[in-house]
Amino acid sequence: MKFDINSTSLYSEVENNFFMATYDQLPVYKACYDLLLQTFYLVNHFKREYKYTLGERIKSEILNTLINIYWANTHENKNEALTKARNHLELVRLYYRIIKDLKQISVDKFVEINDKIENISKQLFAWQKSAKQTV
Repeated sequence: MKFDINSTSLYSEVENNFFMATYDQLPVYKACYDLLLQTFYLVNHFKREYKYTLGERIKSEILNTLINIYWANTHENKNEALTKARNHLELVRLYYRIIKDLKQISVDKFVEINDKIENISKQLFAWQKSAKQTV
């Protein structure tokens, strides 16, 4: 197919084609990745007994969330992967609550982390709702 650069048909053709974003371009992936990086930094400052127990679990659950975001983006049936991602994220929220209660992070830091988790959760929910409507 030949396109004239000055023609509007090129724009129309591109507009009508569906281009799936790569997983690392998704805002939800970026937000979750930022949470993971912040978590690695925070876990380094936990007491030893929490660093290797709850700290490792938090990192693992965020990684599982990222993996499920990847799967949801690359597979046609997104619902299962998005449900798993949301479940892993809720465990992250729970573990951070315990960490806050154990005084390993400040209340201000907990609020900041919880806001990030809530942002990711809302994006996952909206994506899941959108995916259900297109089925």
